[in-house]
Amino acid sequence: MSGFSQNNAWITSSGNAKTARLRLFCFPYAGGGSLIYRDWQKHFSDKIEICAVNLPGRGARILEPALSDMPGLVKLIKDGLLPYFDRPFAFMGHSMGAALSFELARSLRSLDLPLPVKLFVSACSAPHVPSLEPKCYDLPDPELIEELRRLNGTPPEILNNKELLNILLPLIRADFSVCQTYEYKEDPPLDMPITVLRGSLDHDIPEESSLAWKEQTTSDFKCFTLEGDHFFCHSAKDKMIEIISRELFLYTGNAGF
Repeated sequence: MSGFSQNNAWITSSGNAKTARLRLFCFPYAGGGSLIYRDWQKHFSDKIEICAVNLPGRGARILEPALSDMPGLVKLIKDGLLPYFDRPFAFMGHSMGAALSFELARSLRSLDLPLPVKLFVSACSAPHVPSLEPKCYDLPDPELIEELRRLNGTPPEILNNKELLNILLPLIRADFSVCQTYEYKEDPPLDMPITVLRGSLDHDIPEESSLAWKEQTTSDFKCFTLEGDHFFCHSAKDKMIEIISRELFLYTGNAGF
């Protein structure tokens, strides 16, 4: 099935939960929501259930306040998704979503809870690599809008619509604050495979920052470069899905699914 059906406040799924043997939880980038992954399911085996994560402050949860700090948001996500960790699962996140999925995996490990079998991190520097990007979450509106134009992830029709911006900017600020106030804390590497995806024209995420993710795992590590800028998840979506689908197929096949 390629269409989404609302399961609960936290996930939007294609509805193939009965046949799925593994769940892939997909986390959005800053300002994004579950619609990013609306047609992903049709590219995957029915043994894999695509579960797009609905964060507060967007979509059906637009009336809920968006959290602005990483620890608080990770705890909220953990509590909301815990009932869905009743079968093997993997995490995939783009940009902010990658950082969230990484910290969520570490949080689960610290509590001796079920862990993902694999972690896909997309368009995100390794967490222990210091960021050289200036903070922008507290910029005046005009300057923040120009930063959004530079990042090239927000459609011009939204950036030129004052009413839509009045709705979107508080969410953008909260999400940017999650990323830009995040403080990495030293911890042992994760014992799970990590696959990194990066854009060839993403000047904010240099190749060495992507390859540094290898230090965060004691298991297999792979890094793929796709054509595009920071938002290659749109321009190179098919290739991105192909890689993730293949990597998960390798796991499900070896696991005897």
